[in-house]
Amino acid sequence: MTHNSTHNRILHDDIGKTLKDMTVPMIFGMITLMMFNLVDTFFISMLGTEQLAAISFTFPVTFTVISLAIGLGIGTSAVIAKALGAQKLDEARFDAFIAIWLSAAMVFALSVVGFLLVDPIFYLLGATSEVMPYIHEYMQVWFLGSVLLITPMIGNSVLRANGDTKTPSIVMAGSGIINAILDPVLIFGFGPIPALGVTGAAVASVISWSVAVVIILHLLAVKKQLISHKAGNQSLANAVRKILKIGIPAAGANMLTPIAMAVMTAIIASYGPEAVAAYGVGSRIESIASLVILALSMTLPPFVSQNFGAGQIARVSSAYRTSLKFVLGWQLVIYVLLVLASGLISHTFATEAKVQQIIELFIFTLPLSYGLQGVIILTNSSFNALHKPMNALLLSIVRLFMFYLPCAYLGSLLADIQGLFVGAAIGNLFTAAIAFSWFSRTLKQLANNDVKEA
Repeated sequence: MTHNSTHNRILHDDIGKTLKDMTVPMIFGMITLMMFNLVDTFFISMLGTEQLAAISFTFPVTFTVISLAIGLGIGTSAVIAKALGAQKLDEARFDAFIAIWLSAAMVFALSVVGFLLVDPIFYLLGATSEVMPYIHEYMQVWFLGSVLLITPMIGNSVLRANGDTKTPSIVMAGSGIINAILDPVLIFGFGPIPALGVTGAAVASVISWSVAVVIILHLLAVKKQLISHKAGNQSLANAVRKILKIGIPAAGANMLTPIAMAVMTAIIASYGPEAVAAYGVGSRIESIASLVILALSMTLPPFVSQNFGAGQIARVSSAYRTSLKFVLGWQLVIYVLLVLASGLISHTFATEAKVQQIIELFIFTLPLSYGLQGVIILTNSSFNALHKPMNALLLSIVRLFMFYLPCAYLGSLLADIQGLFVGAAIGNLFTAAIAFSWFSRTLKQLANNDVKEA
């Protein structure tokens, strides 16, 4: 079987090397995907300001559907990797089969609701009647094709749970390339193909997802034989329950982030449009500067889940601590590089002196805490991997609504916008300390339980 070799590697090989081998392909896939997302935005911006505004309005809605997909992917990965660690291969294959059908059904239901309520949803978000036709053009196609987006995402989670991170990266990158090639052709027209405008951007995405679906299903069902409709000795209801038990809280935790960012933007808006523009640039810097953390947050969980399933708690603890040490060191290097390049970054992204000044202020303060943010994110994904999704959800709530936002707001009252950034960084520090001690205690309890049972 294909996955036995990778499966053994996760349970027996050197921890640092295994995690590195799993994480590097993920970084490559994510960089490619980010670059092609920028290409998407670039071509739409060439259509005009209203079209670009329409696409900006779609982000919160598409993010809600994608959050559900990510949550179900986390549930899928945790359930399958634990079964594999416990040598229950048939159970893992059936879980994978159910995960693909269940997620497709849930996203389809959510998209039908969205499709029928396009007008009320987007008017509520503040869209104007000038922008609305473009939102319709884009979202109607997007909603209809969203089931094709989730299948590769869940399929990639199945592959990662089996220790294969190379294939998901290739699928992600390939899908992004197809999208980027089709974008200008379908948006502006080419030869016999008419110009479809904003609709063209959505159609390009749906076609690229369709190709990914065919490839992923072929890999899972035929080539690697990682899915099977044979239930064995577990019931359909049991498989569904296991996935949703982790998937729903994980989706909820994902949806908290844009809510918190909206609150943060509202606080920053009180300092004027220059501050909002600078914060927008800061958010982009954050997503690129945290790339390695995000990649690790996808590769550490299968490692944790498989070793948890095999009862190897010491390996889980060692992998967790190794990842945290690396992330803290890596993000410190990134911080130094950002500080050195702060002038260049601010002048590249902004022309107004005030905006440049706030961007530099942002770079000097908040990125210093990205390593601590990494500790929180990795702890969160490790809790999900240990089948403790409510701990992960609670940690997200504590981080955003007890520390990050309150400390930022308090900082803004004490020392204006500089205080706001410093406060947010302090919020990350407090949460990271709580996250580390909580997870360490959890591992100790699991190790003690194993000793008692033995």
